[in-house]
Amino acid sequence: MKEFDLIKHFFTKQPVKHKEVVLGIGDDCAVIAPIENQNIVVTTDTLVAGVHFPLDTSPRAIGHKSVAVNLSDIAAMGAAPSWISLALTLPEVDEIWLKEFCAGVFDLCEFYNVELIGGDTTQGPLSITITAQGVTPKDSYLTRSGASKGDWLYVTGELGDAALALQHIFGNVEVESNNFTTIKNKLDFPKPRVLAGQIIREYASSAIDLSDGLVADLGHICQASNVGANIALDALPLSVILRDSLLIEDAMNLALSGGDDYELLFTVSEDNKIGLETALSHAGISVTCIGQTNASQTISTTLNNKSVTIKTTGFEHFA
Repeated sequence: MKEFDLIKHFFTKQPVKHKEVVLGIGDDCAVIAPIENQNIVVTTDTLVAGVHFPLDTSPRAIGHKSVAVNLSDIAAMGAAPSWISLALTLPEVDEIWLKEFCAGVFDLCEFYNVELIGGDTTQGPLSITITAQGVTPKDSYLTRSGASKGDWLYVTGELGDAALALQHIFGNVEVESNNFTTIKNKLDFPKPRVLAGQIIREYASSAIDLSDGLVADLGHICQASNVGANIALDALPLSVILRDSLLIEDAMNLALSGGDDYELLFTVSEDNKIGLETALSHAGISVTCIGQTNASQTISTTLNNKSVTIKTTGFEHFA
C-alpha cells in the first residue's frame, strides 16, 4: 500500500468534525478559522518505540497513548483540546497493526471531541509525533510560572503505578498477575485530566502534567516561578497495589520519580483552596494536597513533619 492510499484508507474516516476546521486532511496544510475571544494553545510530543513504550506494546495502546500524552499537556494549560496532526514513521505497512493503532487514536479523539486534521507518514523506525491544539478563553490559561511562596501543592489521582508496571516488565520487581493487569492499563492507557485542567484554570496559580516524575516536574514549576517547595511524603497518593508490592520507601521513590503518570500537578493560593476543592469535588475529581511552596528555591521532603533526604530525580532525555 502506497503512502497516500494508506492515509486515505486509515486516517480520513473519523467521527469528529469541528466547524473551525475549514480544510482538513488531503492538502499541503490544514486550514483553521480564527476563533473569536479564544487563545489557541499548541503542543508537540514524540513517542519512540523502546524509549516511550516497550517494544511489545499493543498498537491500540500506542495509538491511545500517543494522543493522551499530548492532551495531558493541553489539560495542564487549562485548555479544551480541539485538533491534532499526526506524523507516523513505520518500519513497514502492516494493515492489521494500523487498524488497531487507528482505533486507539480515534477512540480517544472521539471521547474528547478532537479532530485529526493532517500529518505525514514515512518509512523508518517506529515513532509517532503528534501536535495537539486546544482553546481557552482569551488571556485565561495556566502556566508553570505563576506560583507564589505559600501556595499549596496538589496532584490529581494516584502516583507511581505506571512506573511500577515498567519495573515489573524490566524484571526489577514482581507484581501479582491481577494487579499487574491493572497497573499495565495505567501505563498503556493513561487518562488525560482534561476536565480537571479546565476547572482548575479558574483557581490555580500554576500547573504542569506529570510525565517525567513528580520531583522533576515540580522542579520546572519552581524554576519558572522562582520558588521552592516541600513535599509531605506521607501525603503522597499511593495505590493499594503500589503499597502492597513494595516497601513504603521504594513506593514513595517511584511516586516521586517514576514518571508516566500523566496526572496534573498544580499550585493554589490559600484564598482559592476551598473554592478549588469544592469545584473538583462537585465534578467527582480526586485531588490530594501534598505540600506547599516556599522561598527556598529548592525541593525538600518531610515525613511525619520531620525532614528527610531524597536521592531521586526523574526521567530526562540525554541525561
